[in-house]
Amino acid sequence: MNTAQPHTLPAPSDPPQPAGRSGERTVELVNVSRWYGNVVAVNDVTMTLGAGVTGLLGPNGAGKTTLLHMMSGFLPPSQGTLTVGGAPAWRNPDVYRDLGLVSERESVHGFLTAREFVTASAKMHRLPQPEAAARRAIELVEMTEAQDRRIETFSKGMRQRTRVAAALVHDPAVLLLDEPFNGMDPRQRLHMMDLLHGMGDAGRTVLFSSHILEEVEQVSGTVQVIVAGRLAASGDYRTIRRLMTHRPHVFVIRSTDDRQLAVALMNEESVGGIDLDATGLTVRAVDYGTFTRALPRIALREGIRVRALIPSDESLESVFSYLVSA
Repeated sequence: MNTAQPHTLPAPSDPPQPAGRSGERTVELVNVSRWYGNVVAVNDVTMTLGAGVTGLLGPNGAGKTTLLHMMSGFLPPSQGTLTVGGAPAWRNPDVYRDLGLVSERESVHGFLTAREFVTASAKMHRLPQPEAAARRAIELVEMTEAQDRRIETFSKGMRQRTRVAAALVHDPAVLLLDEPFNGMDPRQRLHMMDLLHGMGDAGRTVLFSSHILEEVEQVSGTVQVIVAGRLAASGDYRTIRRLMTHRPHVFVIRSTDDRQLAVALMNEESVGGIDLDATGLTVRAVDYGTFTRALPRIALREGIRVRALIPSDESLESVFSYLVSA
């Protein structure tokens, strides 16, 4: 359940905020797995999502999209139970009255205008005033001025905002977004982040996936980290960020005297291992903060100039894999 308050972000202007929904809708997964033949895409995931904004963080191919598709009723779990508002998502059309989805893959008809596209979504939800609902949703995502242009003329960011408007047109209590910031320019991203904050504050359950740590940091206080189909970490963003920062790090160092520097570093408690070869000095630091503070002091004491300090294990895969073992 989300309890952390989202950060407040500056925005170019204050966008209109969606009205709050009465009755919180909780998304709950209990021992959920999904496999395709011998390939396991999601492996024994248990999580509960409540009111507020939650980030689903993980490298590409980790299983984020499969999870979102199961939550939205597009796929059945191979094992376990998944409910939205207490009801199963799979084979339950009623779930879409309270759920909106923005998938990663675009599925828009380019010959339609933005207004026509969002109005069509409103009509499919059988809203009593589809045109008025579409107008409000388009205003929320700041697409009013372009609403009568064909979607095929839009930039990727404009198409993305149009799809968000279509997902919001029926005022859902649960919003699921798969990589929602793809293609948006900085101003569009700030506006969308501010909009998601407003929805979370209004009591909606918002889950968005991303493989970019900074996106999750700016939008969500609560994070679910998924790696290779497994839930690797869950909780407050700051706690997970601390795990990532203080994990063991591997650095390649080049200096004016690699051998002398290696000897000096051997006595440091923050150093777990050292390799010296023709390309330079490879150091495994068991305490990131202590090592990065100690290195300049040691180099100065020994009269050695450090020419390069290069992290060699900063890929998302290596960071997230550490969370699995942690």
